[in-house]
Amino acid sequence: MNRPLRIVRLANFVTPTSGGLRTALRHLGEGYVAAGHESVLIVPGATGSDEMTSQGRVITLPGPLVAGTGGYRVLTGRPRLEQLLDSLRPDRLEVSDRTTLRWTGEWARRRRVRAVMVSHESVDGVLRTWGMPSAMAQNAADRINRRSAHHYSRIVCTTGWAAAEFERIGARNVVRAPLGVDLENCHPSHHDPELRARYAGGAEILMVMCSRLSPEKRPGRALEALAYMRSQGVDAVLVVAGEGPMRERLEARAREARLPVSFLGHVSGRHSLSALQATADVVLAPGPVETFGLSALEALACGTPVVASALSALPDILGPAGAAATDDGPAFADAVSHLLSRPEHIRRAVARAQAERYGWPIAVNAFLAAHDAAPVYSPEVTT
Repeated sequence: MNRPLRIVRLANFVTPTSGGLRTALRHLGEGYVAAGHESVLIVPGATGSDEMTSQGRVITLPGPLVAGTGGYRVLTGRPRLEQLLDSLRPDRLEVSDRTTLRWTGEWARRRRVRAVMVSHESVDGVLRTWGMPSAMAQNAADRINRRSAHHYSRIVCTTGWAAAEFERIGARNVVRAPLGVDLENCHPSHHDPELRARYAGGAEILMVMCSRLSPEKRPGRALEALAYMRSQGVDAVLVVAGEGPMRERLEARAREARLPVSFLGHVSGRHSLSALQATADVVLAPGPVETFGLSALEALACGTPVVASALSALPDILGPAGAAATDDGPAFADAVSHLLSRPEHIRRAVARAQAERYGWPIAVNAFLAAHDAAPVYSPEVTT
């Protein structure tokens, strides 16, 4: 379809300090606007607002905090949200929430609006990380996913790993659309010797973890890896960038074990985070249910290799630029040693080359294709 479309997007569990989802929403919105479409994003917040931004119109509705999530809010009040959607009259609906907003697929079907749900996480994976037995988690996920596949025109999955739980139930409306990385702002040139001296001192290895500090991200694995490395005589330190409900507990663990860990909290500013990633020797991504892993891809763009959970989708994204580890500290430590055994100039060049496969224009075009919308750019037509 070549005419401009009004694409209304709904997202929960996104805050001013949340990472991957907020980044993806911004880049996708900017891409939709660049393609000539109208983008409207609706998110929850502490207070209401309505403003025009680089990613189009952003409407913030007051939403309650979700206990135990470290600041996440959700859109509530279905009648209010239905009224807003009716007033916006979308041509397309894009929903980034697998649970509380699933009813919007039914709303869109009644109004003959094509709607897509974006799978940013694995339902059964998240349920398992919160302690639900595997069989029970899979059964619950299958029930939820069947309803989602029925109510939405398409399910957008960023990786084959993310699509697997829909393929398991025989869903036929699943499409693949990768996310991307900002190759200009995430760059090896941001390597900062002064930053390294501040956090590593004279330590041999500087490891960084950029992650939300919540149970499904398994941030404790990074501390376990550091402890194991130091027990083996490896002079390593760890810097943690991110907030979340587990921060206080992790800081206590580090103090008790006398581990050299710096907790920075939320790092604001793209350049500051890029400098941290570019300066590290290796970045750790221990989350076992990551369906894409934007933070890990940003690290690669900064020229830094990544060790990720073998249970997640990241090993396929990382390719030769990273290493996969089973879900325990010693395995992560061994993977770090394996990566760092390569000459530095080679491992950094391979990391950057892998990231360059994932530019945002390609990702935006794939998402627009899922909407049957005109792309940001079209291949040249030759005669």
